[in-house]
Amino acid sequence: MQPVVILSFSAVAAAFAFAVYLYFWVKKQPCENKRILEVSSLIRAGADTFMKREYGVLARFAGAAAVLIFLLLPEPIWNGRLSDHIAVTAAYLAGTVLSAIAGKIGILVAASANGRTAEGAGKNLKTAFLIGFRGGSVMGLAVLGFSLLGVIAVLLITADATILLGFSFGASSLALFAKAGGGIFTKTADVAADLTGKVELGIPEDDPRNPAVIADNVGDNVGDVAGMGADLFDSNVAAMASALVMSQALDGGLGANTAMVFCYAALGLIASIIGIACARVGKKGNPTGALNASTYTTTAVFLALTAIFTCFFEGFQWRIWGASAVGLIVGVIIGITTDYFTDDSKPIVKRVAHASRSGSAFTILSGVSYGFISALPAMAGIAVSALCAWLLCAPLGEGYALFGIAMAAVGMLSIVGMIISNDAYGPIVDNARGLAEMGGLGEETIRIADELDSAGNTVKAVTKGFAIGAAGLTVISLLGAYMSEVNESLSALGKELLTGFDIMDPTVFFGILIGASIPAVFSAMLILGVDKNAQRMVEEIRRQFREIRGLKEGKEGVKPDYDTCIGIATDGALKELIPAGLMAIAATVLVGFIGGPSAIGGFLLGNIVSGLLLALFMSNAGGLWDNAKKYVEAGNEGGKGSDAHKAAVTGDTVGDPFKDTAGPSINTQITVVSLAASLLSGLFAAFSLFG
Repeated sequence: MQPVVILSFSAVAAAFAFAVYLYFWVKKQPCENKRILEVSSLIRAGADTFMKREYGVLARFAGAAAVLIFLLLPEPIWNGRLSDHIAVTAAYLAGTVLSAIAGKIGILVAASANGRTAEGAGKNLKTAFLIGFRGGSVMGLAVLGFSLLGVIAVLLITADATILLGFSFGASSLALFAKAGGGIFTKTADVAADLTGKVELGIPEDDPRNPAVIADNVGDNVGDVAGMGADLFDSNVAAMASALVMSQALDGGLGANTAMVFCYAALGLIASIIGIACARVGKKGNPTGALNASTYTTTAVFLALTAIFTCFFEGFQWRIWGASAVGLIVGVIIGITTDYFTDDSKPIVKRVAHASRSGSAFTILSGVSYGFISALPAMAGIAVSALCAWLLCAPLGEGYALFGIAMAAVGMLSIVGMIISNDAYGPIVDNARGLAEMGGLGEETIRIADELDSAGNTVKAVTKGFAIGAAGLTVISLLGAYMSEVNESLSALGKELLTGFDIMDPTVFFGILIGASIPAVFSAMLILGVDKNAQRMVEEIRRQFREIRGLKEGKEGVKPDYDTCIGIATDGALKELIPAGLMAIAATVLVGFIGGPSAIGGFLLGNIVSGLLLALFMSNAGGLWDNAKKYVEAGNEGGKGSDAHKAAVTGDTVGDPFKDTAGPSINTQITVVSLAASLLSGLFAAFSLFG
């Protein structure tokens, strides 16, 4: 363990140092346009206000949850040791705090990079791309660095991987609410701005006359930067936590398998640093190609480094390396298939854009159909990687098959630093496109910003597919961690141990049906939140255009009331972000106390399968509709202002809460209920009606 610990801390230090360098490099880039500086400050202020209020709500929730965790985990406090309760509670709070810090860093950098990217687009595509990508990379390195630092610190201090589940639950619960809240905020503004601006008034997407335009740009930051950063922080921590719970059981402490988890995570961080440093695009190059090439470079470096370390470190198993390699390669394949369904240079997006000529109904029908089809390759990829990892590692002995699946998830998430960099690039260039228009930088600058934005949309869809795929493998391994935890409790109670989940068992089947329904209800609650808030904002936008004289005509000195729209999005998001998450956790607790450990096993199975399908469908369909709209706006199928354009905008507004609110929040919901089940397994084993 000692050389691996040194390697891990060195990798974290290198990541933080490189992130600081990139941050100051971005800050050095010029941003001199007065209008852009003014709008950037409005976006930053709006994001800071929302994050402050959101974190205030989440702090109160975390405080209440910490009290319950202290009283009940790892067992009721009247039966347990005080030190264990303090350790689990402290780990939970540490997970929430580090996740929040990672999101805040992302907002800080994105707010600095967006205006500079817009002005960089006035020079050439290469400069603008580099500013946007390096701005996103600061968050990628911070998230991966904090997750590795937090996990290794908790394990070294406590030497108990079970405590890590508390740390992971803290990260997951904050990610769930941050992603839901940010998603509701951003899509409230985006849907309202598009419907009133493009469809009703026929004004451009980021026209400064639109009262919702600043709220829309704020939403890109709080939803796609802070929310997705917290989401992938949670996924990475959960993958490592589930692998470490099983590795400790296999090692009987801190042995070779535990060292392997940390070694691979550290090497993934190093590979991400190399991949980020190598990212380049020519002056007339392809931004999507450059982002994908960086991902492939990072993948190749990781596979090479892990092979070298597996060869030279005693006790490292080649079969486990094979499982992690399979996970990573399948993750890349999921990304490629997602790209095929969402890239506007590929046939699927063009078909949906063409269908838009016949009206909105055909936009929706074709997008829904292709969205469902797109889920199959990713679901098959998750299934194949889990099966391969199982078969590779089963010969190593009892417990290694599930550990192999956990290592496949670690492998898939090993390059998460690069994945987050790509993802955070998206909202930065999206903001830059709006700032270029509001700053009056000219058609050529807007065209370059549009090209960067289109690449950002495609890559965001790819990263969402990657994140959902990784969550799939992670929750399968968390199912193994749940069995380990509950069997320990059942053994202590003298009850029969779980060896699997028989779907003919009525309690298991009961759990499957309830678990399968939760992602659908969870998604509906989030989308209804967007629906209600967007309707309120649409009415406010119409009121302003009706009552503020000269606003519609764009008279000089006449400005809309941006703050009211930001307030509507903020209030609505904060009101809606808690109920959906609490519903999922409450359902887990109820099923556990009604049906017992077997019912929870079924609940998790149903939740995983249904959740992955819905998450993949919604993320891909939303990305598909978004790029179909951009394809039409580029002058195809009639171009801007045509009937096809209005239909494509309708498709995009339906897809917005799909891809940026509900879809990416589901994988966090799956992780949260899986961790809650593991943490509460002792209580379910001791107290249940039918278990």
